[in-house]
Amino acid sequence: MREATPKTVYLKDYTPPEYLIGQVELTFLLDERDCQVTSRLRMQKNPAGADASAPLVLDGENLKLESVRLAGRVLQEDEYQVTPESLIIPGAPKVEVFLLEIVTRIDPSANTALEGLYLSNDMLCTQCEAQGFRRITYFLDRPDVMASYSVTLIGDKWRFPVLLSNGNRVAAGQLKKNRHWVRWEDPHKKPCYLFALVAGRLECLEDAYTTASGREVALQIYVEKHDIDKCDHAMQSLKNAMRWDEEAFGREYDLDLYMIVAVSHFNMGAMENKGLNVFNTKYVLARPDTATDADYEHIEGVIGHEYFHNWTGNRITCRDWFQLSLKEGLTVFRDQEFTADRTSRGVKRIEDVNLLRNRQFLEDAGPLAHPVRPESYIEINNFYTLTVYEKGAEVVRMLHTLLGKEGFRQGTDLYFERHDGQAVTCDDFVRCMEEANGVDLALFRRWYSQAGTPVLRLTADYSAADASLTVRVKQSCPPTPGQPVKEPHHIPLALGLLGPDGADLPLQLEGEGAPHAATTRVLSVTEAEQTFRFVNLPAKPVVSALRGFSAPVRLHVLRGYDELAFLLRHDSDAFNRWDAGQVLASQIMLNLVEQIIEGEQPKKADPHLVEAYRHLLAQPWEDLSFLSLLLGLPSEDYIGSLMKIIDPDAIHAARQLLKKEIATALADDFRRLYAEHHRDESGRFDAQAIGRRRLKNVCLGYLAELDTDDTHRLCAEQFHQARNMTDQIAALGCLVNSSAAAKGACLAEFYEQWREEALVVDKWFALQAGCHLPGTLDVARELLSHPAFDLKNPNRVRSLVGAFSQSNPVRFHALDGSGYDFLAEQVIALNALNPQIAARLLAPLSQWRRLDEARQRAMTAALKRIMAEPGVSKDVYEVASKSLG
Repeated sequence: MREATPKTVYLKDYTPPEYLIGQVELTFLLDERDCQVTSRLRMQKNPAGADASAPLVLDGENLKLESVRLAGRVLQEDEYQVTPESLIIPGAPKVEVFLLEIVTRIDPSANTALEGLYLSNDMLCTQCEAQGFRRITYFLDRPDVMASYSVTLIGDKWRFPVLLSNGNRVAAGQLKKNRHWVRWEDPHKKPCYLFALVAGRLECLEDAYTTASGREVALQIYVEKHDIDKCDHAMQSLKNAMRWDEEAFGREYDLDLYMIVAVSHFNMGAMENKGLNVFNTKYVLARPDTATDADYEHIEGVIGHEYFHNWTGNRITCRDWFQLSLKEGLTVFRDQEFTADRTSRGVKRIEDVNLLRNRQFLEDAGPLAHPVRPESYIEINNFYTLTVYEKGAEVVRMLHTLLGKEGFRQGTDLYFERHDGQAVTCDDFVRCMEEANGVDLALFRRWYSQAGTPVLRLTADYSAADASLTVRVKQSCPPTPGQPVKEPHHIPLALGLLGPDGADLPLQLEGEGAPHAATTRVLSVTEAEQTFRFVNLPAKPVVSALRGFSAPVRLHVLRGYDELAFLLRHDSDAFNRWDAGQVLASQIMLNLVEQIIEGEQPKKADPHLVEAYRHLLAQPWEDLSFLSLLLGLPSEDYIGSLMKIIDPDAIHAARQLLKKEIATALADDFRRLYAEHHRDESGRFDAQAIGRRRLKNVCLGYLAELDTDDTHRLCAEQFHQARNMTDQIAALGCLVNSSAAAKGACLAEFYEQWREEALVVDKWFALQAGCHLPGTLDVARELLSHPAFDLKNPNRVRSLVGAFSQSNPVRFHALDGSGYDFLAEQVIALNALNPQIAARLLAPLSQWRRLDEARQRAMTAALKRIMAEPGVSKDVYEVASKSLG
């Protein structure tokens, strides 16, 4: 039963640990249901501790304590105290180093929360970030306690032939009764959240990598036997990441062995445990017929992300969990740069910003808004958020923009040199940037402490008389929970000017002797209002502001349709060119939404977007992936974020109307491009082949909007003839959202074809849950009873419940509240199994204030129903209570 009011933890209350742990020896007698864990901890009182008389308090949950031995003596039960969350030893020594030995037992098979040591299929594995180690043994489970580890694993040779842990394998042997043992030692001190253990029947793909200094590193990827043919791409991605980190940041890998294990039951995407990364199978397994182009790119990005953590997260870690973005924001930035260098920089930037604006901006605008460095939490798992990760990466990117590539590298070099082997803070990172570059970033630090998305309002006045352009910028930031008033941020505003012919103009600020060499200038906006004056402009320019999305802000510039279409055709900045199309489409859709809300039935949208697309389709393109993005309409969620009161039905109707109008007007162009690029290039993942598939499937998506027998046949032909998952799933998605008579048969055929491939079956669930047609909720409810659905599997839950509630706004926001009831039921069911996943599913209900009164009542009723559930977890309680406000 949950305590009545869960305890809130505050950043301001941080104190150093009262005790330290220098060395850890762990011995596991492995068993699925009864695992014995013996820990031998070499400890001492921390001289920096706040209370010299404080007892030793170790964290622990769901543990069966067998014995406690202090300094060689077995403690009696009256010499310690066990609570549901801790082991308290008042008599621990206060001066000398002492040895503490604890024996506990745990049941991995009963651990459905997937934190600590648990069973995934037939494999034992661990997830210790953020606070899972306390489910393995009693410990100082906090990131600022760093120790060296020696781990001995003992298990049945047939049941657990593979025994893995962090570091280097130093010894192994055979035991009686068909058992064997392996000892692992990690030479680098680490916090316990980076501990890892994997045991089971696994196959291994092996390779090697030679570092820049000439050391050879063994590389191993462990998977279940039937997945061994899907690991080649992950292995190559790992080698690509290792080389990139050496070249871009001067970071070499520091062990002789690097291991990755893929598990099917995993709450996150992957975990960077030192030398032994544990991955969700989704981000390891790929074969052309089972994984899409997007899957391939995501795998390389996530492989890179976890590898880059070796320095930004492992060698240097967080002092406390409020500093989570220290490692995650920085490492997301690093993986974004890695992918940008490996693929198309413009396309990667657009994809990242699209995620930020569609999802993180909503988080910033709702009751769950929090700073990149939060001030408090009830359950730390709830702060693995887009704000900490994605906005945190944007904060790091702004430092890169302000300091330049060389300055940023100087800052990271100092950071690695100064803090290697330490647990530090976001301030420590920024301080290194300051000292390496001789700058003052005091104002910039507000990005870490202030929640919310800043708003920039920009106006530009041209004077023909003195050939100048005056740019006025006003910044503000709306109130967020606990922060009603905001101070100005330090915002890097990247800006360019286009002449009448669409070419970039030289940039010269008033007072400068000559035009700047670059056609993009980064202006530092540090005040509530600022003015910048550009001179020597013989004709009125068009402003291209926030190039490259140089800051995570909402930009307001008053533009007409003609100017937006001009930027869509000509802007040299890839992001701003795409964004001009998004703003143009958004304005047209919002106009349609207004007509629908007022009771009109618009028959036609403004032609500017159609004509702009017609122009794009007639041009030759080298980067077809970029063209595909230019042709994409803003999501319904994004359109909703631009409205004071969201009307999901009107938004959906407006978007469908515009999409069908584009399809009708440009059908011949779409058919021509589809035919030109429709070919079997299965197994090819170069930029050109990926671009051709993307463009072809964008064209197919528009043609499918016509919903005719001809387009149904075209989709069915591609579905049946496809030899790669990208083409097959794209065609099936078109059929699912159409009136095609064959869609039921195709869905059944797809399932039968791929029923043994779990990740493909996830796609099958997600397609049906994301269908925008009426009746989808009934389908989703039926799928809950499908033999392949498993509420204990996070991937399967996300593919059905998550896809319906987070990717299908028109059906989730049904006026009768049935979508909210569906989500509440699943959250309540998951609360008892996996509170972490249950809490993450709750986010859509937090946006109730943005909807009409009827939906508000239904959403708050669903939240109250969840809150009233007996035994609601801390994870769910925190999100639900904050959502209700």
